[in-house]
Amino acid sequence: MDAARALFAELGFERATIRAVAKAAEVDPALVMQYFGSKQELFQQAVRVTPISDGELTAEELVEQLLGTLNVKMGELPQSSLAMMRSMLTHPEAAASAREVLSRQIDRLAEAIPREDARVRAALMTTIMLGVTVGHQLLELEELRGVSQDEIARLLRPSLRALTGDAED
Repeated sequence: MDAARALFAELGFERATIRAVAKAAEVDPALVMQYFGSKQELFQQAVRVTPISDGELTAEELVEQLLGTLNVKMGELPQSSLAMMRSMLTHPEAAASAREVLSRQIDRLAEAIPREDARVRAALMTTIMLGVTVGHQLLELEELRGVSQDEIARLLRPSLRALTGDAED
């Protein structure tokens, strides 16, 4: 699985092959196929991401939890996340997997937002954080790479708080 994550992260779905994964894992390609059945299934298993923690969250805690993920989003991302991000715009299975993961995150965020339009607000919060990750990790924008995580959190905090609806009370 580590070899698959590393190759999907580096090459994306289209360019990574079962043969290359097997070679990196020092196993026979037939063994990879025996365990996963297809490249798509291997990819699905490789890009599984841990969801946001369970439990009741206030809007403030929600924002701080999202901002707390900046150390991961701007540090060394898990190979599974990089693999999904590199592939989600070019491969239908990767896009479906990304939508599934993001939808679960949106569901979780929406539960903590006491508004009629909670799902839209949660989707906006999710895409803001995704945009920061893509800009930093894949596009390597100097404007994001040259700023501390604390500064980015400071700048994002008001907009994320506004999306929770706290500013409207």
